[in-house]
Amino acid sequence: MLLPLALVALALAVVGCGGRQIVSSEREVTGGETTAETTGGETTALQISSSPELEEATRSYKEYVATQSTLLADRTEEFVDAVLAGDVERAKELYGPARVPWERIEPVAAKLGEYDPRIDAREGDVPDDEWGGFHRIEKALWVRGTTEGQEEYARRLLRDVRNLQGAIEDLELRPVDLVTGSVELLNEVSASKITGEEERYSHTDLYDIWANVQGSEAAFERLKPALEKEDPALVREVEEGFDGVYAELEQYRRGDGWVSYTRLGEEERRRLSQKVDALAEPLSRVGKVLEE
Repeated sequence: MLLPLALVALALAVVGCGGRQIVSSEREVTGGETTAETTGGETTALQISSSPELEEATRSYKEYVATQSTLLADRTEEFVDAVLAGDVERAKELYGPARVPWERIEPVAAKLGEYDPRIDAREGDVPDDEWGGFHRIEKALWVRGTTEGQEEYARRLLRDVRNLQGAIEDLELRPVDLVTGSVELLNEVSASKITGEEERYSHTDLYDIWANVQGSEAAFERLKPALEKEDPALVREVEEGFDGVYAELEQYRRGDGWVSYTRLGEEERRRLSQKVDALAEPLSRVGKVLEE
């Protein structure tokens, strides 16, 4: 779950190689696309002007988000059917894969308003009487071993996911959103998701992490044609970063899924975090190149 859209300040901390930290704290439009960025204590304005290539990148990425939202609705319906049928084992089997499309579109989750907390809030993120979505059902399945009492939460989840498709049609994206959203998400992976706090009951965290990286890559791929003209070396560096993360993840794949996150010890998690950091650092430089 990312920060809600209601927050005008967008906290974005990315720790890359050598301890470099970037914090993006504000977004506004002033004759282009601007986000205030703090690097090493100095605040600069990141401004990405529109161009045909970047407009196409944004349009294409929005199509990707729409496609993933359709897949999310289909998979969530299967998951909800299992919950309503009281089939605990089937629901557990479908839980991780159902969440993958959502995790892929998390670079722009903060722009989806209340859908983010309604679908993806973790225990303690919102008051208990407002808590629903995937993680409330996750707790019932893995902690209590039952679907009892989850019927209304399941129906509400499916309703929210279906309504999300309409919200995405009205979603307004800018090229700067692809940059900041992707880097913010990778930072969340490295700083918090790597601890296992996202899927604290099911331990299906590797589904999420893999999908988060895919979602960030989808945004980068759409920016790549414009970036290639400006800094092909940076393109190669980012691509190598993605390859490194995928190679690290691949050892934990089992069939069409992933091993339980409990199988990863402290050293394995640290190594995965370092690979994500090694990707996030060059990716954080994409916006600066595109503004030049």
